[in-house]
Amino acid sequence: MPRDRSIRSVLIIGSGPIIIGQACEFDYSGSQASRSLREEGIEVVLINSNPATIMTDKVTADHVYLKPLTKKSIREILEKHHIDAVLPTMGGQTALNLCIDCDKAGIWQHYGVRIIGVDIKAIETTEDREKFRLKMLELGVGVCKGGTASSFLQGKEIAQDIGFPLVIRPSYTLGGTGGAFVNSPEDFDEALNRGLHASPIHEVLVEQSIMGWKEYELELLRDSLGNVIIICSIENFDPMGIHTGDSITVAPAMTLPDTVYQHMRDLAIKMMNGIGKFAGGCNVQFSLDPNDDNNIIGIEINPRVSRSSALASKATGYPIAKIAAKLAIGYNLDELKNAITGTTTAYFEPAIDYVIVKIPRWNFDKFHGADRKLGLQMKSVGEAMGIGRNFQEALQKACQSLEIRRNGLGADGKSLQKQDEILYSLEHPSWNRIFHIYDALKLGIPMKTVQKLTRIDRWFLKQIEELIELEKEIEKYSIDDIPASLIRTAKEKGYADRQIAHLLDCYESDVYKKRTDLGIKRVYKLVDTCAAEFEAKTPYYYSTFDTENESTVSNRKKVVVLGSGPNRIGQGIEFDYSCVHGVLAAKECGYETIMINCNPETVSTDFDIADKLYFEPVFWEHIYDIIQHEKPEGVIVQLGGQTALKLAEKLDKYGIKIIGTSFEALDLAEDRGRFSTLLKELGIPYPEFGVATNADEALEVCKTIGFPLLVRPSYVLGGQSMKIVINEQELEDHILDIWKHLPENKVLLDHFLDGAIEAEADAICDGENVYIIGIMQHIEPAGIHSGDSYAVLPPYNLGDLVVKQIEHYTNKIAVALKTVGLINIQFAIKNDKVYIIEANPRASRTVPFICKAYDEPYVNYATKVMLGEKKVTDFTFNPTRKGYAIKEPVFSFHKFPEVNKELGPEMKSTGEAIYFIDDLMDDYFMKIYSERNLYLSR
Repeated sequence: MPRDRSIRSVLIIGSGPIIIGQACEFDYSGSQASRSLREEGIEVVLINSNPATIMTDKVTADHVYLKPLTKKSIREILEKHHIDAVLPTMGGQTALNLCIDCDKAGIWQHYGVRIIGVDIKAIETTEDREKFRLKMLELGVGVCKGGTASSFLQGKEIAQDIGFPLVIRPSYTLGGTGGAFVNSPEDFDEALNRGLHASPIHEVLVEQSIMGWKEYELELLRDSLGNVIIICSIENFDPMGIHTGDSITVAPAMTLPDTVYQHMRDLAIKMMNGIGKFAGGCNVQFSLDPNDDNNIIGIEINPRVSRSSALASKATGYPIAKIAAKLAIGYNLDELKNAITGTTTAYFEPAIDYVIVKIPRWNFDKFHGADRKLGLQMKSVGEAMGIGRNFQEALQKACQSLEIRRNGLGADGKSLQKQDEILYSLEHPSWNRIFHIYDALKLGIPMKTVQKLTRIDRWFLKQIEELIELEKEIEKYSIDDIPASLIRTAKEKGYADRQIAHLLDCYESDVYKKRTDLGIKRVYKLVDTCAAEFEAKTPYYYSTFDTENESTVSNRKKVVVLGSGPNRIGQGIEFDYSCVHGVLAAKECGYETIMINCNPETVSTDFDIADKLYFEPVFWEHIYDIIQHEKPEGVIVQLGGQTALKLAEKLDKYGIKIIGTSFEALDLAEDRGRFSTLLKELGIPYPEFGVATNADEALEVCKTIGFPLLVRPSYVLGGQSMKIVINEQELEDHILDIWKHLPENKVLLDHFLDGAIEAEADAICDGENVYIIGIMQHIEPAGIHSGDSYAVLPPYNLGDLVVKQIEHYTNKIAVALKTVGLINIQFAIKNDKVYIIEANPRASRTVPFICKAYDEPYVNYATKVMLGEKKVTDFTFNPTRKGYAIKEPVFSFHKFPEVNKELGPEMKSTGEAIYFIDDLMDDYFMKIYSERNLYLSR
C-alpha cells in the first residue's frame, strides 16, 4: 500500500554519545533514515546529544535538538512541535530504552504520537530474556536450557539445576555489558552479582553454555503486508564465546550448507513474525552445533537497525535504514525502487559475487592493565571492512585497514615466534589472535591443535594455511626471477606490495614497478545487490586483480577526500563529519568528489554521499592506484584526522597535489623542534622543550629543562603514550616503553606548566586572512588531554587580556604556517601569560562541536577555501549561540573495571555530548565544578 498520509512529521531518536558497544553505526542509520523520510515530504525532528555526528547537522533534519536523551527533553520537543509518529529503531538500544520509558510514562499517548518501525511488545519480548526464551519455545525455535533470575538466590537455584558451564546474560544492556561465561561454582557468585547490577531491571538469564559453537547472523526486512527478505547472511569467524562486535565476521556465510541456511532462514522469518507485526528491520543471531547441522539455537533477535545492519548495508549496497524508514511509514517492499539498480524493486534479495571481511579495532593501549581477553562483553572501539573477490583477499585488505603498523596478515617480519605464547593466545583470545593463528600455522603447529584451541572452522584455518604455503613459494625467488603468475596469485589473494617485497627482500617500489611492467594492475568492480544480474547504477567500488575495469573515469575536474579509517580513541566520528562536509562543499564547487575509506559504520561510506566511493583501505598502495586511475586535481588530507595526515608525506614525494595546507606546513607543525623555532622567531611564548632519540639524550635534556616534564612521541593521535614524569627514573622508564612500542619515533620533552589553565582555538585561514571560529576554555587544568576535558565555548573567565593574546597568536601562527583551511591551536595559561602547547593545521576533534554550538557550517567554508574557490573575507559569519556550550567527554570505563580511571595526558574518552546553558550559575555547570573541586573565582 502507499505511504500513510496521516504521518506528516516524525521524531527520530538518536543514540547519544559514542561508547563501546554503541558507536557511529547509528549516526549512519539515523542520517539515512532522516534523508529517506524527507524525500517523502515528511518533517523530521531529531533528538541526539552527540555533537560530533552528521546526524545532528542541519543538513540531515528539519529540526535538530542537541539535548540529553531523557523524558524531559522528549516532552519539551512534543510541546513545541506537532509530532505524528516516533521512529526509535535508528538509535540503537539507547533510543529503544527511551522509547519504552516514554511509553510507560504515557507520554506518547498523551501527545497522540504513534510508534512506528517497531512494536513495544516486540522490544519487551526480545530484551526480557525470560520472555524471549518462552516465545522461542512457543515458536519451536531451539534455545539453551536456562531461566531468568531477578535475585541472587534465584540465580543460584537455576545454576544448580542446569549445571556448569553456563552463561549469564543481563537484560536490557548493550554491547554484552555484564555478561559472562562461568565454568565453575567458585566463579559464579561474583559473575551473578555483576550481571544483576549491570541490568537496569536487575534481571539476568542464566543458561547453559554453548561456547565454541558456530555463530551466524541474518539481516531481515519486513513490510506491513508480511513480505520478508533476507538482506545478508553473516558468519562469525570466531565461535560462540566472543561478542559478535569483537568477532571477525564474514559475509556471505562461508561454511553454511545451503540446506542449513534455508532452515535458518525459515527460523528467522518465523522469529520475526512471532515477536510482532511491525514493518522494518530486524537482526537475528543463531548458534549452530559444529558437530550437528540440525542443532540450531536462536540466541537473540533485535527488532531494530543494529551494528550488523550497517555492515550488511555496506556489504551489499542495500540501504537498509533508508528502506526500513519507508516501510515504517506504510510503503511495501514492492513499491520501492532498489537504489543500486534503479530499475528493480526493493523486494529483491541481494546476491553478491564478492566476499566481505570485517575486523574490529581495539584500543587496549589506552587502558593500561585492562583485561585484554575477549568474551561476552564487547571491547572494540571500531571496525574496518575489506572487500575482495575471495576470502583471502578480503581478509588481507581488512588487516591492511586496521592501522596497527601491520601490512596485512603476515609477511611483515612481526610474527610471534615463541610457541608457548602462541598457544596461550589461541586458547585465550585477544585482539591479535588472527595474527597468532597465522604465526601458529607458519611455525608448524598442527592445524588440529589450532582448531582444538580456537574452535574456529577448519575451512577458515585452511585459507590461512594456503597463504603461508604461497609465501614459502615466493621466498624461493628474487625480484628479478619471480614468475609473473606467482605475483598475480599473491595480488589476487590480497597481498600488498610491501608484503611481497618483504618476502623477496627488496623495496616496495621494486615490486610495484615489476608488477605494473607485467601488466598486473588493479581494476575496480561495482558493489551491487544482484551479482551483475541487473546493471548497477551506483558508483560504489572495490579493487581486485582481474581483467575488466568497471570504474569509468569522467573528464570532470575531481578531488579525492581521504577518510579516517576505523574509529579509535582519539580519532572518531568527528573526522567523518568533516569528511562528509568536505565532500558536500566540493560538490557545490563543481568538483566530482571521490571518497576513499574503509569504515562500514560511517556516513562517508554511504554510497550516495560522494560522486564515487572507493571502499578501500586508507593504505598507501590502494590510494596511489586510485589516484593513478582517476587523476584528480588533488587530495584533501586535513579532514581525515591523523590517518589521512600521515599520508601527506608520500603524496608530496610522488608529486600529488595536497589541497589546502602544504605538507611542509603540516610537517613543521608536527616537528616540535622546528615548530618551536618558528614560535621563537614570532616572539610567541612556549614551554621549554627538548627532543631525544635515545635515553642518554633525554636525561641530558631534563637537566636543562627541569621537572615536571610532559613526555610524548611525535606523530601520534589522542595523546598516545603521553605522560607527565617528575624524576629521572620515571623519565627513563617511560621513554624506553615508548621506544618499545614506537621504535622509530622521536621523543618530545616539554616543561610541564603545573596548575595552568588550558584553552584551544579553531580557525579558518586562506594563507593571509584568519577567522577564529571558536575559543574554548577547559574546565580541567592543563595535564588532562583536551579530548578528556570538559570544554566551555566561549571562555567563561579567561579575561580580555588572555583572550586577546590567544586571538593574536592564533592569527600569527596560522599565517606563518601558510595555513589554507582549518587549524587548531592549544594553549596553556599561567599568571595571565599564554603559552603555545601545539598547533594542528587540520580539522580537529572540536570543529563539529563548534559548528553545532554556533550553527555554522565551518567545515564547508574551510573546504571552499582549500579548493581556492573562496577567501575567508568572502564569508559572512553569523554565530547565533547565546550563552555557553559545554562539551562533555563520555567514557567506557564500565568495560574495563580493573583499569586506573585517573585522567592524564593520554586520551581515554570514547565520545562526547553537548549541553547548552544560559549562564554560569546553571546547575549543570556548577555540578561539574563541585565534582572537580574547582571554583569560579580561581
